[in-house]
Amino acid sequence: MVLVGLGLALILGSAVHRRLSASGGLRARARVRAAQSTSLWRVRARVAERPGRLAALAGALARLRCNILALQIAPAGSASMMPGGCDALDEFIVEAPASLTPLDLWRAVDRAGGAEAVIVPAQVRDLIDPGIQALLLGRRVRDDPGELVAAMTELLRTADIRRCGPGEPAPEEGPTVMAVPLPAGGVLVARRPDLPFTPTETARAAALAAAARHRQWADE
Repeated sequence: MVLVGLGLALILGSAVHRRLSASGGLRARARVRAAQSTSLWRVRARVAERPGRLAALAGALARLRCNILALQIAPAGSASMMPGGCDALDEFIVEAPASLTPLDLWRAVDRAGGAEAVIVPAQVRDLIDPGIQALLLGRRVRDDPGELVAAMTELLRTADIRRCGPGEPAPEEGPTVMAVPLPAGGVLVARRPDLPFTPTETARAAALAAAARHRQWADE
């Protein structure tokens, strides 16, 4: 009986040990997942086009353990487009620790020399190269002009888009309001309050509308 009791005790102890080990393993894995939790952000700033400026900005993000997944640099424009002596617009898609706030990112960019920084949430689809996306959307609109509004929504990353007919007054354009002329008259008005439109985006939007116009001419 003593041997039987000892055997049962060993079996019970082994089962309890395995359960506790499994529970500890689950907790450890949960802690690892929590530590690895990240967020995607779009980081945009005006940067003086001088040697080392872009590297300084990238270094500031790296020190916060941010992983730069994509980078776009807008071409230099006129003084009205690029005020304050800044002649480049750098835009990053970064994967950052979930513990970082937009203010943390803004401070890092500001200290690295980035002016007028804007930090907004990003999504995985934002990793698509904007130039390639514009070409694909242009083909889609060329094949079906009825897709213009949906395609423009994807291109400009905003759902706030509406048509203004030829007789309707169009709102005044500004950094966050864009009016794109339509092939049949009127304009398509896009608003994106949290992120100003860039000159490159304005040009791509006009080209997308032109794709619908070219299809209309081909059908006549």
